[in-house]
Amino acid sequence: MIRKQAGFTLIEIMVVVVILGILAALVVPQVMSRPDQAKVTAAQNDIRAIGAALDMYKLDNHNYPSTQQGLEALVSKPSGNPQAKNWNKDGYLKRLPIDPWGNPYQFLAPGTKGGAYDLYSLGADGKQGGSDLNADIGNWDL
Repeated sequence: MIRKQAGFTLIEIMVVVVILGILAALVVPQVMSRPDQAKVTAAQNDIRAIGAALDMYKLDNHNYPSTQQGLEALVSKPSGNPQAKNWNKDGYLKRLPIDPWGNPYQFLAPGTKGGAYDLYSLGADGKQGGSDLNADIGNWDL
């Protein structure tokens, strides 16, 4: 009785390795960029949430906090002008979030981008301006 030997030839194995290499070259860059995009999305969501808290502050106090009062006015009652006469005793945020890169969010009132205020993250590099992941992420983009 003749037994046929089972197995793969060297050529078959090489073809499979090449196909896996091509797939890896196409898929890995897509997967590796996702954590960076997740940070951008988290910053955008934080900006929306802080913006909602600023809107509640304005509903109660008829003004947004000034640049000098800053976002801290959402956590503790601010002093100075404009006065927060109807400030919510529980505050508007429990604590100020930091952006996904570990930096505080920036706040300017009145805004310079056409809105009542500018609320933004300095991006991955923590510096004004930049492009791609280093670009500022602000309420004017949402």
